[in-house]
Amino acid sequence: MITGNKGEWSEVYTLLKIISDKKLFAGDSDLKKLESLIFPIIKILRDESNGTYEYGYLSDLVIIKGNAEEFRIPITQFKEKAAILLSKLKESTTATFSIPEIETFMNSFNCVSLKAKSSVKSDIRIVIHDQRTGTTPELGFSIKSQLGGASTLLNAGKTTNFVYEIEHTILSEQQIQTINGIDSRSKIKDRIEKLEEFSGALRFRQTESSVFGNNLTLIDSALPNILAEIILLFFTSSHSKTIDLVNEISRLNPLEFNLETNHPYYSYKIKRFLTDIALGMMPSKVWTGELDTTGGYLVVKENGEILCYHIYNRNEFEDYLLNNTKLETASSTRHDFGTVYEANGKQLFKLNLQIRFLK
Repeated sequence: MITGNKGEWSEVYTLLKIISDKKLFAGDSDLKKLESLIFPIIKILRDESNGTYEYGYLSDLVIIKGNAEEFRIPITQFKEKAAILLSKLKESTTATFSIPEIETFMNSFNCVSLKAKSSVKSDIRIVIHDQRTGTTPELGFSIKSQLGGASTLLNAGKTTNFVYEIEHTILSEQQIQTINGIDSRSKIKDRIEKLEEFSGALRFRQTESSVFGNNLTLIDSALPNILAEIILLFFTSSHSKTIDLVNEISRLNPLEFNLETNHPYYSYKIKRFLTDIALGMMPSKVWTGELDTTGGYLVVKENGEILCYHIYNRNEFEDYLLNNTKLETASSTRHDFGTVYEANGKQLFKLNLQIRFLK
């Protein structure tokens, strides 16, 4: 019997739903359907543990091919089973669960796993008909579901730490102990406030990981400094949504860009950063800028609607990422940040970057 969590079952729901819809709906930055941008589906490709299966159409039938086998199933069955699966996903209260009725249907066309094969970067590949250009590109997608817990865009690690030097004061041992001893619910914010009470200020020096720092510089040479300012603002203000942090940093203009012509320096560069993370950039690995096979996201909304965001429509994809993510505080003990420490004769303080999708 197959068991899985809401995120895993959402992959099967996505397959059943888009097969029955026969088209993809593009979304805007507010997770609303763009009525003017609809892509008819020619075929869908999914990599199972037992091979790649292709889902195409013949009149009102879905034709499924793979491993020299062929199945023909009425499209109405996919519509019915998608509706049943959605209601099960909405009502489930356990972490993992099985849905025998859906599993039986999946087995009828050799769909044997909830998730696509782990060695494959895309959860699903779709050949669409682009009515604007007349082309039929194959687009790779990762599936992001709002039916389960909010997923992360950038996972925290020691690799996502930013190192700041304490300026304008030299803290005494007693003061360092006082700062590091604060253990409140918002301890990082409170420690920075205490540091400022002792006349200290944080100035960005470098990323803890040189690989991550170089990846950021590759995307944009100003990016390490911009992110450092955004992270510091996150830990010292009430802002957590990426869009709010970017708007406030744009207003403050800490990098002193020339704003007389209203160039969107900060939002443009942060969009580039978010897009590169979405398309494969990882803090621990050298990023060359080459996109992997996943070119976008299919977002399963809480009402079951599925919207597509793809590098193919770059503006919508970038706006979606900027408007639907937030910074959050990861474990400071696990990732070793948020305390005053000394190295090479300097007093330093680390802050961490983790980015999660909004729920």
